[in-house]
Amino acid sequence: METERIELSQRERDWLKVLHEVEQKHLTQVEAAQRLKRTDRQVRRMLIRMREHGDGGIVHRLRGRPSNRKLAAAWEQKILARVRQRYADFGPTLAAEHLAKEGLPVSRETLRKWMTA
Repeated sequence: METERIELSQRERDWLKVLHEVEQKHLTQVEAAQRLKRTDRQVRRMLIRMREHGDGGIVHRLRGRPSNRKLAAAWEQKILARVRQRYADFGPTLAAEHLAKEGLPVSRETLRKWMTA
């Protein structure tokens, strides 16, 4: 039988250790909440998820998936092509303002990140 491998951050390992102490009745939920700097309600929710999904229930559900707020790659390419074509010597702030006037709204910080990459 093959065991499932779970990748946890150090913070998640610390959480898991405290939650296991709660499961074994060495700690109360309120004490665990204080240690984890969370509310007791959040600790209860974490315990429920841990019981349902095992230790992997602690891992953030969006890990390994793209952000819901991420802009499409095609949009990024379109914006960058326009910047190279007309605004190559502009900084990201001014370029973002001109792109917005053309109907291609993008934040200056996003544009800055794309331009430096």
